[in-house]
Amino acid sequence: MKQLMKKNNIKYLLICIIILAGIIMIAIKGFKFDLSYETTKKVEIYIGKEFDVKDIKAITNETLGNKDVLIEKVEIFKDMVSIKSKDITDEEKNNIVTKINEKYELENKAEEVNVVNVPHTRLKDIYKKYVYPFIISIVIILIYSAIRFRKIGAFKSILKIILTVVLSEATFMSVVALFRIPIGRITTAIILLLYVVSIICIISKLENKLIEKKKKESKDNKIK
Repeated sequence: MKQLMKKNNIKYLLICIIILAGIIMIAIKGFKFDLSYETTKKVEIYIGKEFDVKDIKAITNETLGNKDVLIEKVEIFKDMVSIKSKDITDEEKNNIVTKINEKYELENKAEEVNVVNVPHTRLKDIYKKYVYPFIISIVIILIYSAIRFRKIGAFKSILKIILTVVLSEATFMSVVALFRIPIGRITTAIILLLYVVSIICIISKLENKLIEKKKKESKDNKIK
């Protein structure tokens, strides 16, 4: 029992250190964002036919070199390409248009294609659409837990759920900040998955405690 408590103490100490280090990193450097949310320059070119993103990537590798590039199909029929990078000069844009024209036998005019500045998306704007679903779901879970686990302490059960969710999310975000992992669609999916897994794990532990308590009560009643 003492050894288990010691292991738990070490685990929580490590989590606290990671979170503290993450807070310091966020205060100094903030989060890193991928090109979906970072300040970028964007070029959109109409192709008007089916195209392969890999072919566009080959063209941007030639024209933009080692720059990070985000290439997406846009418009209703996915017949226009959007190219984003931290910086795209007019010369690079002209070269991209020329090579796409050659590849797909088009007649786009470079002067009619603009390099558009795309502003940085703030973290709160990325996650604000998840706030209300999160609040509603956590309230429902806490009400259920207060009723379901009242025999092992409703307040303690609620507190454990809140702490588990907060610590798991805070630890993950700290790791993201410390290792400069870009915030994007993948990290958002992991955050949502982590929330669900955390809830499932803590509910499962509480269920086991409740079962143990019921078994003990049943055994005590038989002895009486």
